[in-house]
Amino acid sequence: MTGRDLVFALLGVVAVGAGALVVTTRQLVHAALWLVVSFGALAGCYLVLTAEFVAWVQVLIYVGAVVVLLLFGIMLTRAPVGPSEGLDSGNRWAALAVALGTAVLLVTVLVMGFRWTALNDAPRCAPDAASCPAKANGSAEHLGEAVFRTWVLPFEVLSVLLLAALVGAIVLSRTDLPTRRGR
Repeated sequence: MTGRDLVFALLGVVAVGAGALVVTTRQLVHAALWLVVSFGALAGCYLVLTAEFVAWVQVLIYVGAVVVLLLFGIMLTRAPVGPSEGLDSGNRWAALAVALGTAVLLVTVLVMGFRWTALNDAPRCAPDAASCPAKANGSAEHLGEAVFRTWVLPFEVLSVLLLAALVGAIVLSRTDLPTRRGR
């Protein structure tokens, strides 16, 4: 085991541990902050895998935008900041069963989908090679083509959904709006 493997494993443990704390903590703001730790550890994993572009996108988009949007949503809806017993529905065993079932389903789909794909099918070259194809090694060009050609519609749908959630949080938090009676 090399030093890179050890750092990757440690970052993976931090990401999984912080993810577990996101869903088990009873304080909403702490859950959002543990999400920042999980996303940061995941960005570190990308750096260890020499995918610097993806790591910076992870930091800028998820840590810098999504978590800030979640925190604004928490503040604007005036959710309880301290410990809240209302966040626990008492269905821990059902939630655990659903989580395990989902994990088994995802692993099954991944194994069935990538059974015949070798990890070294992508063209690989040395960083200083002059004849290296542009789409090798997960380049920014290759990722940009995938995002803006293949995944542009889901990306835009997600942005509209996040915008609607923010507008909804603002509307719900406003107390100066007159209430409509008689309906």
